[in-house]
Order: sequence, then C-alpha cells, then structure tokens
Amino acid sequence: MTYQPEVVSEIIQTALSKPRDLGEDYATWTLDRLVDYLHRVKGIRMKRSRISELFIAEGLSWRHEESWFGERVDPDFARKRGAITSLYTAPPERSVTVCLDEMGPQAVKSYPGKQLVYPAAAETKPAGRAKQAIDYGRRGKAGYVFGAMTPTDGEVFTATYTRRKLVNWIDFLQHVEEWIPKDVERVYAVLDNLTMHRAMDVLFFNLAYPRWEFVFQPTAAAYLNLIEPWWKTLKSLAFKGRRFESWEQVEEAVQKATAYWNAHKHPYMWGRHRRHRPRRKPGIARLSLAA
Repeated sequence: MTYQPEVVSEIIQTALSKPRDLGEDYATWTLDRLVDYLHRVKGIRMKRSRISELFIAEGLSWRHEESWFGERVDPDFARKRGAITSLYTAPPERSVTVCLDEMGPQAVKSYPGKQLVYPAAAETKPAGRAKQAIDYGRRGKAGYVFGAMTPTDGEVFTATYTRRKLVNWIDFLQHVEEWIPKDVERVYAVLDNLTMHRAMDVLFFNLAYPRWEFVFQPTAAAYLNLIEPWWKTLKSLAFKGRRFESWEQVEEAVQKATAYWNAHKHPYMWGRHRRHRPRRKPGIARLSLAA
C-alpha cells in the first residue's frame, strides 16, 4: 500500500513533536503510542512495521533519540529538578541547604596516585617512570564515607562507618543536626532515592526535628546533588598515592582530608564554571581600529 506524501509528512512531524505539546500524558513516543495517537487523533491507520520503514527511510532512530534520564524515567522530573535548583539559586531566608550522600565501599588497599618525574632521558640516566609496588590481597574490611555539604560556603562534614545500614544513617543525621547552627530555622536536605533514606526511622527523625525537610532527587539524576563532584576531591586528598593497612587508617585519612578542605573551602555554585579556571585576557579584537 502506498501512502500520500502528505500523510507521510504528517507522521514524521508528529513523531518529531513532543507528546506533551500535543496534549498527551506521556513525555516520549513509542511505536505503540504513536500508532494509537495517529489512529485516534489524526485518523491515520498504519501498522508499526510500516512506520518503522518510514523512519528508516528518513534516517530516524528511536533508540538514539531517547535519553537515559528525565521525564521518561521520572514523570515528575521537572518539578523535582526545579525545587532543587531553586534551593541552590534562591534559598529561603534563615534556611540552609545541605547535600547528603554516601561514598563507598572504600577498601583497605593501595590507591594509585601521581609521582613527579623527569620524562625526558638524559645522558647519565633514563627517562623517569612513576612506579608503584604490586599489591595483593585484602587488609581488613571495606567501609563507607557519609558526607554532608552546604553549597553556599562549601563546608563539609564527614563520618565513616563499616556498614551502610539504617542505624548508621540515623546516627549520621543526628551528627549533621548538631553540626548545623541552631539559629537556622529551616534545613533542606537534598539526597537520592535510596530505600534507607525513606525508611520509617527517617520519618521519626523528621518528627523529632521539624526544621528538617527532605528533598529527593529525580530518578537517575545524581548530578543535581552538589556533593557528588566533591567526592572526587576527597579521593584526591585522602586516598591517591597512599597505602592503607587497616580501616582505622582510612578513617584518619578522611578526617584529615575533610579538615584540610574546610580550611581551604570555596562555595559550590549551581550553574557556574570552576572558580580556578583562568580568565581570558583581552585579545587583538579588543583593540580600537586605527583611523
């Protein structure tokens, strides 16, 4: 069966449009949704296989146009993202936004790092190479690092635990409550959707400390939590290039790295570039033209 060019164009334009803009309740198309919409709204009856042939002829692909996060994964993505970004950019008065997360498991082992060497060979010595001894076996149990960060000033609070359990999470929240100044009237905690974070004991904690409000990230949107990029800084300060023989040594390294960071902290601003990026100097385009 041959379809008119106008019908083919209508199908392509519908597929390239967003379903929400056309009054549908879903965020992305599938073949079944598109077939149903074309028959129900446009009055076009066409099989799934034929629509796939039209897309192939036009160079379109379903899988390559989908994203792994967003409204396809979490229908309430836009509202949740807007609530978190508003806390970063325009927080309410007499309130503080704190980002919570866990990192781990961190094993007791040797962590590769960097070593300053002479890469060029000389007449008397060969080119330098960064070397690390081969490390076999495990030394003790792995553990987790629980962290809390206030993006407005970049201050961080960390605690180490051997297990990621609910009792440890509640204990960590108690320490964060003591860490936050008492004159703060409202605490907005940004965190992910881990089952432990939504347990009944967390509700009891919220009832005991009513100034807390938990703001959960959308599904598959870890980038909205500003403590995520700080974990890389912690690994660089505490672990890189070091060998640990016990979990107590890992805990000590995390405490010292946290103290060093808090002494040299800087704010984490949403939507800003790195603060250490050098500013570009005016070039020849800024010079005035000769008369």
